[in-house]
Amino acid sequence: MKLARASFAALLAMLMVMPAAMAKEARCFTTDDGEYGCDFQRLDEAGSFRISAAGKPTFELWIEADGQGFVSATYEAGGRAVPLPGTYFRAKKDRACWKSDATETEICAW
Repeated sequence: MKLARASFAALLAMLMVMPAAMAKEARCFTTDDGEYGCDFQRLDEAGSFRISAAGKPTFELWIEADGQGFVSATYEAGGRAVPLPGTYFRAKKDRACWKSDATETEICAW
């Protein structure tokens, strides 16, 4: 029992110092900004993600069902997230891309 508690305590301590999610360097594309270098961060097990880059809006895509999700954008650091119109559907041709059914706006991250 003491060994189990010690192991649990060690695991808990390790998890507390590890970042929840690490950003990775990626290439991003948005209809408004074109292609640019960005940071990609996975947000959950479903595949939701955040992309960010200096001088660009930060986008979060939250997957609601297989192949569809909703997007919000933050246009300035520390600003409020604004929901973007429509449902975003994963592209069949390039699965790194998502397109709004309301505006045809596209967001991609490779």
